[in-house]
Amino acid sequence: MKKILFLLPALLMLAVLTSCDKIDKLLTFYIEDSQSVKIASSFPLGQIVPLTPIAVTTRSDEKFKNENTSANLVKDVKLDRLTLAITDPSSENFDFLQSIDIYISTDQNDKVLLASADNIPTGVNTVQLTPTTQKLDKYVKASSYTLSTTAKIRKPISRDITIRTDSRFKVTADPL
Repeated sequence: MKKILFLLPALLMLAVLTSCDKIDKLLTFYIEDSQSVKIASSFPLGQIVPLTPIAVTTRSDEKFKNENTSANLVKDVKLDRLTLAITDPSSENFDFLQSIDIYISTDQNDKVLLASADNIPTGVNTVQLTPTTQKLDKYVKASSYTLSTTAKIRKPISRDITIRTDSRFKVTADPL
């Protein structure tokens, strides 16, 4: 009898924890976005240089509505993945790029690292960046945010290059 009384709270706790994970999975969705940026062929070698910032309209209210939630119920947003892909010219690769850091901000005072990559391999035309562990709620909930980039160039860029950034944010909302 004492064993049953001892096991009952442990089983109850296990059931609660399991159901919380299931509820979180039901309330988790992804927001995907793509942006393109053109890199001019005049960057200096070996220096860390900023690229032109990109303003991104989030349309998050619409995305939250499609997931049957709203911004005030969103409790956790993290970057799930960020990929860079060269779209023009299609024969180009990332041989010119040694490292890159991408930042997110809504104004000049709240800029945080979004993702980065060091020692980018040569011969590839797609690069997967390492996402930050920062909570990004306020950026995705905002009507817009800005992506800014610093890059270290390995070799001269002989022609303009267009790069597409594909990002995916993991969003978890509260049920109430």
